[in-house]
Amino acid sequence: MKLNILKKNGLETGRFLKIKNDSLKEKKNHIIYLEIKRYFSAQRQGTNKSKERSEITGSTKKIQRQKGSGNARKGNIKNPLFRSGGRIFGPKPKKFNFKLNKLFKVLAKKLLIYFKIKKNKVKILEDFFLKKKKTFLIKKLIKTLNLEKKKLLIIINKKDKNFFIASRNLKLLNVISIEELNIFYLANSDYLIFFESVFKKLFNIILC
Repeated sequence: MKLNILKKNGLETGRFLKIKNDSLKEKKNHIIYLEIKRYFSAQRQGTNKSKERSEITGSTKKIQRQKGSGNARKGNIKNPLFRSGGRIFGPKPKKFNFKLNKLFKVLAKKLLIYFKIKKNKVKILEDFFLKKKKTFLIKKLIKTLNLEKKKLLIIINKKDKNFFIASRNLKLLNVISIEELNIFYLANSDYLIFFESVFKKLFNIILC
């Protein structure tokens, strides 16, 4: 599988990358499902909490005598039957996240990128740095790639701060470094745009 390397003006450089890893050709959709499930589970705070009878502040004095009143026995004011009393079997803080093997996490990202490549939704740009923090430069890049009005994810080198700042005002564009790359960003984007050096870090590739 070959990918053309493009210049920042959208023209082809004449060079391309070839993915070497044959293990990605196997169908392992369940790994992607597990990694997306793990990501969303980890976002849940799990801080729901209601006070039980023992945690309520109030008098422990018995409201009425046990027998002879004609009413049900009530105990003290913290009884769950009363308003502002303790709650029976209420929610408690808990963690929803679960662990996945590190190799599974990496493989899930690679598989998702591989599926995007098969649908021609991945672009590779040769490395460059923005000299100015100007949004119109990013808009110009998107226009030359014919990807306007598409939800884009650009994965760049961490060093280029100008690229991050220049792209902040664009709603349909997310710019992240390779260290921040996660399964949600990959799945939630129509097109992926990688810098050449970034793509080489993710895959074992053959330069052509």
